[in-house]
Amino acid sequence: MKDARLRHGRASLALSFFVQGVTFALLVTRIPAIQDRYGISDGLLPVFLAAVPILAGVGSVVTEKVVARVRPRVVLRWAQPVVLLALLGVGAGSELWQVAVALGVFGLSVGALDASMNMMGVSLQRAYGRSIMLGFHAAYSLGGIAGASMAWAGAHWDLTLLVSYLPAVVVLLPAAFIGSRWYVEGVEKKTDADGQREEASSGVSVSFKLLMPLCLVMSFAYIGDSTVSNWSAKYLQDVLGSSEQLSTVPYNVYMVTTLLGRAVGDFGVRRFGAVPVVRFGSVLAAAGFGVVAVASGAWIGMLGFTMLGLGLCVIVPQTFAAAGRMFPGTSDTAIARLNVFNYVGFLVGSPLVGALGDAWSYRGAMLVPMVLVLATLVYAKSFGPEPARYGGGHERPRTVDVG
Repeated sequence: MKDARLRHGRASLALSFFVQGVTFALLVTRIPAIQDRYGISDGLLPVFLAAVPILAGVGSVVTEKVVARVRPRVVLRWAQPVVLLALLGVGAGSELWQVAVALGVFGLSVGALDASMNMMGVSLQRAYGRSIMLGFHAAYSLGGIAGASMAWAGAHWDLTLLVSYLPAVVVLLPAAFIGSRWYVEGVEKKTDADGQREEASSGVSVSFKLLMPLCLVMSFAYIGDSTVSNWSAKYLQDVLGSSEQLSTVPYNVYMVTTLLGRAVGDFGVRRFGAVPVVRFGSVLAAAGFGVVAVASGAWIGMLGFTMLGLGLCVIVPQTFAAAGRMFPGTSDTAIARLNVFNYVGFLVGSPLVGALGDAWSYRGAMLVPMVLVLATLVYAKSFGPEPARYGGGHERPRTVDVG
């Protein structure tokens, strides 16, 4: 019965990752349409784009405080519908202030969503006693591919944002909310007399000094990811001389290889351990940036972006998992703080590459994320093997807390 509950909880959490992948892709791939609908100037657009990850960071920090009193599954259960409704609000408005409010709500709620999803994923992985985090992020990648495909169809058929977004929200919102009934946290949390949750005692508090290597790795990974998502099309067309149609292919290839890498990544972690997998992913991703930087044509460039997808895809899920192992009794707090650096990398990556490309060259700019991703090797030991015992000498917990 306990194992069945874990399986149901794993499936329902994977659904949430999938829904979030669809939602985020629908937003970011229709940014030009959002800009046109609301008349957002080129000068103002970066402000709107930066506000979302900044507010998401705020949402993640707030979630750290909230989960001290309510379980992460409760945060996730309500944050996901808010994210979906905020997406619908982006498509439904007509005034600049309306899209500003909708994007603000989206940012705050997506920070809570990302933090609580990964908290639950780490907790379930601990209950399973083996690597399953990459599978959750594979579901996110699959959702991203589905969302990007839906966005392409909306743009191809010249559909309004509201018409593009409404079917997805109508289907995914009730599915996610119903699925939340089976959320499971792998480790039971105690509650004190005032109803406040108590993390399992581990004797180790979360400090940024101990967590910082993982925070840096998270930022480096998202600098690499944002470089691909924001600059791959422009790089292929302007630097490597591809056609406009062909320039859209690298990001799709990157997303597919990310999905494939994550789909098999858990088996690699179980077979070889997290440290070798992260090291291999870092070297492969760095090599991918190197191939992109020296590519003589579009097809060589696409080979580099393919290598990037296979390399980068393992790093983020394993960083969350490593934080859970490093602070087994206070993993929720560690993950909420670590999640902030997801948005730091996203904020830094695209402007950094753009500025270097304009001031120097886009080929040279690709070497910067290459070096940063390669620096992950310095911190690879932070992804060390899962401790045999958790918190105060107790054996690995297998209790479940079912919502």
